[in-house]
Amino acid sequence: MTAYRRVVIDLFRHPKNRGPLHDAAASAEGANPLCGDRIRVELRGDSARVTEARFTADACALCIASASLLTERVRGMSAEDALRIDTSWLFASLEGEPPPARRKCAILPLDTLRRAVAALPSA
Repeated sequence: MTAYRRVVIDLFRHPKNRGPLHDAAASAEGANPLCGDRIRVELRGDSARVTEARFTADACALCIASASLLTERVRGMSAEDALRIDTSWLFASLEGEPPPARRKCAILPLDTLRRAVAALPSA
């Protein structure tokens, strides 16, 4: 078992920030039709600061682990900084790059988060 799989399994079993966010200021949904992953990211805050981030998902373990990491990371960040999170940070946080066939599973939450951040109201 590779290291990233241990991280993925732990975050799949005990995800952070999973569940709806009432009174969200912005949200975005994403889906991967090839594997069936579906995710929704909801944010509270504005362009100056993301104060809360949560997700709901019907997705594989890798997608849920990525969403958990990302929603934890953006709390307290400005929208500008949140938009700078890239796949290098994500894959390092997963302790390894996913196999090529599973990259979309890991990246779907990042793409969805970016769209939600871009929809935050101006400060």
